[in-house]
Amino acid sequence: MQEIKKQIDELKEEVKSLGGMLNIEPKRAQVKELQLKMSEPNFWANSKESANVVAALKENKNDVDDWDVLNDRLNNLVELLSIYEPSIQKDIVVEVDKLNDDCQHLRLRILFSGKFDKANAIIEINSGAGGTEACDWVSMLFRMYFRWAEDNKFKLKILNELRGEEAGIKSITFFIEGRKAYGLLRSEIGVHRLVRISPFDSNKRRHTSFASVGVLPEIKEDIEIEIRPEDLKVDTFRASGAGGQHVNVTDSAVRITHLPSKIVVSCQNERSQHQNKQVALKILKAKLYEQKENENRKELERTSGKKQRIEWGSQIRSYVLHPYLLVKDHRTNMEIHDAKTVLDGKIDEFIYSYLEYDSSQSVD
Repeated sequence: MQEIKKQIDELKEEVKSLGGMLNIEPKRAQVKELQLKMSEPNFWANSKESANVVAALKENKNDVDDWDVLNDRLNNLVELLSIYEPSIQKDIVVEVDKLNDDCQHLRLRILFSGKFDKANAIIEINSGAGGTEACDWVSMLFRMYFRWAEDNKFKLKILNELRGEEAGIKSITFFIEGRKAYGLLRSEIGVHRLVRISPFDSNKRRHTSFASVGVLPEIKEDIEIEIRPEDLKVDTFRASGAGGQHVNVTDSAVRITHLPSKIVVSCQNERSQHQNKQVALKILKAKLYEQKENENRKELERTSGKKQRIEWGSQIRSYVLHPYLLVKDHRTNMEIHDAKTVLDGKIDEFIYSYLEYDSSQSVD
């Protein structure tokens, strides 16, 4: 009896938390407002505007209805508990388990509600100051994401790689294909810091290295991003490193400079120059979309006076391997002391912790 009461109390907190994440009461008010708008005599006169209203109503109503169903089921459980007798215990336990599962499903849907959260991901890792140390740190981060992709049975493909002069990787761009890859990996955007005894220092001194991780969604053809041929400077060069039979034989690698924005993208690991160019254009499209979104955010800040929670390029996580083992996310304050396991790709706890934090911060 006490255990069941404890579980129902936990469900109360969970349903309340979901209501906060969904911003449920403002949405309920918005549903009424949109329904009134649809009842106006000339509502269907403007087909584009009416379609937007219908879509907004459907989205908000789905959220309200889903939460109301969970809340009603919770209230029924509370009522059952108030008239508890041993004969109904089994029914209560079954419903508690079902409600808990449905709460988790709704939580996951909320966490992955972004425009591109279901998209594949393009990841860039660049070394910071520190020469060989920083390049080795990029290699370690790439290995971490490679292992994570393997664990999730996602496909990973290297698109472009620039090796360090002595060891490691100066920069690398790769593609991860899998369900909600971008929605998961957007938690990794920012600067990652490593503290360790350097294997490249004969005096065994402690070094701090930095690397930046950028994550872009794969932009499909239905997203309108104008790329004019006259705005592009296309260079071909001989690829270096692993990449297939044409490496170091033909000028198959492609570098594209978008002249208006000064954005430069490269691809060298496809089999032909044409394929490399198509992949580079895909990366460029994602970068131009990101730039456009950032400009929209800045304009919103300027006009509304509201500082948005954008932390592009900020230090997000520290990985300490000496004098103790610790990985700490500076946004959520989550800590894991088994740093070596984290570097072996076990980063899901950090990912989901950030997504819940991000969702809660999005609520006005």
